[in-house]
Amino acid sequence: MKTYSAKPADIEKKWVTIDAAGLVVGRLASIVAMRLRGKHKASYTPHVDDGDNVIVVNAAKVVFTGRKRDQKVYYHHTGYIGGIKERTVKQIMSGRFPERIVEKAVERMLPRGPLGRVQLGNLRVYPGPEHPHEAQKPEKLDVASMNRKNMRSA
Repeated sequence: MKTYSAKPADIEKKWVTIDAAGLVVGRLASIVAMRLRGKHKASYTPHVDDGDNVIVVNAAKVVFTGRKRDQKVYYHHTGYIGGIKERTVKQIMSGRFPERIVEKAVERMLPRGPLGRVQLGNLRVYPGPEHPHEAQKPEKLDVASMNRKNMRSA
């Protein structure tokens, strides 16, 4: 028996739309990362980009469980001595780019390296309900119905 290894020419990429309104961030990010890597397909090959193109809309309406909205802190360093900065989830969500929460959550679930960067390029995140990718005819993926814990009511 031979192990199947997908070639880049054999891969068929689909376009998938996910409505993130009311979804829990970590659960959404793990499903999106799995789709981007292609692990949901039987033809999954670790060293080839055989994942789908994923469009996430309503990213500004994602939710966190517990008190993470007030207590979870994101850090970044400016590069200068003592230049560590911190922002809470509440500050980021009320700021100019609330979709970065979803982008960073997915990015940190993908492998680091050239392949991970290519796979991250297949992700498009929009804070509102509109997106400019209607020409690709994306199919809807209902993440809320996959597991009752994926959806969080207020």
